[in-house]
Amino acid sequence: MSPRAGKTRTFTISFPPDLADQVERLAARESRTTSELFREAFRTYRAERLRASLGGQIAQAREKSHGQLTPDDVVRLIAEDRAQRTNGMKNSD
Repeated sequence: MSPRAGKTRTFTISFPPDLADQVERLAARESRTTSELFREAFRTYRAERLRASLGGQIAQAREKSHGQLTPDDVVRLIAEDRAQRTNGMKNSD
C-alpha cells in the first residue's frame, strides 16, 4: 500500500471539449486513469520548472566564477533553490 493511501485531495478542473477528449483518449490508450495522467503531468511540469530555475542560477554562478563551478557551488545552489521554494510554499498557504 502506498504511504499516501487515504491521504488524497480532489481538484476540479475544466477543459474545452476537444482537449478533454484528447485527455480521455490518451489515458485509455496508456491504460491509465486521468488522475494518473495529471499527476505525471504535474510532476513533469514541476521538474521542468526546477531545471529552468537551477539552469539560470547555475549560468549566473558560472559568470561570476568565470566558468568554474565547484561541486560545492552546485550543492549550495540546489539548497538555496529548495529553501526558496519551501518558503514560497509556506507563504502561499
